[in-house]
Amino acid sequence: MVRYTKEHKQETRQRIIATAGRRIKRNGIDGSGVATLMKDAGLTNGAFYAHFASKDELVDTAITDQLRTLHTNVVEQADPGPAGLEQVVRWYLSPDHRDNPVDGCPNAALLDEIARSGDTTRQAYTDGVLVVIDGLAARMTPEDPLASRVKALSLLGLMAGTLQLARALTDRQLSDDLLEQGLHNALALVNRKPES
Repeated sequence: MVRYTKEHKQETRQRIIATAGRRIKRNGIDGSGVATLMKDAGLTNGAFYAHFASKDELVDTAITDQLRTLHTNVVEQADPGPAGLEQVVRWYLSPDHRDNPVDGCPNAALLDEIARSGDTTRQAYTDGVLVVIDGLAARMTPEDPLASRVKALSLLGLMAGTLQLARALTDRQLSDDLLEQGLHNALALVNRKPES
C-alpha cells in the first residue's frame, strides 16, 4: 500500500475542492454527485472519504473556497478606492462573466440553492461572502469600511441578480441591454453620496 505525504494529501484535497467548486457552479449543488466530482478531479469515489466526511462538507468547503478565490482574484486585485470598485463592477456585469459561470462568481451561480441549503452551507456562504463584502466596502469608504458594509452587500445583490437574469434570457440583445443597465445602476449606487 502506497503512503502519501501530507503535502500530497493536501494538494489532492485542494484539487477536489477546486474542481467541485467549478462543477457546482456549472450544474448546481444537487446536479453534482460525488462520483462526478471525483471523476472531475481524476480520482476514484473511494478516495473521497479520505478527505471529506460527506458531500455537504465538500460543498461547504468548495463554496468557501470559491468566495475566497473571488476575493483574491478580483476584489484584492482591483485598484484601491472607487476606481477599484468600478473595475470590480465592470468585470462582474460583463458579457464574458455572464457567458462563463464556471470561472465566475459563485453568487450568481448558486444563490438560489444556497438559500435552500442547510445551516452549515448557509453559514459557510455567509462567512465567505462577508470577506468579499468587506473588500468592496473598503473601496467605498476606505476611512470607515464598516459604515459601507450594507451598501456593499446591496451592490453585490444588485450585480448577482442582474447576472442571474442575464444568464437566464435567451434573447442575447436583451441580455446585453440588461447587463448595460445593471452596470449603470451599480455605478450609480457606487457613486451615490451618503445622505446626511
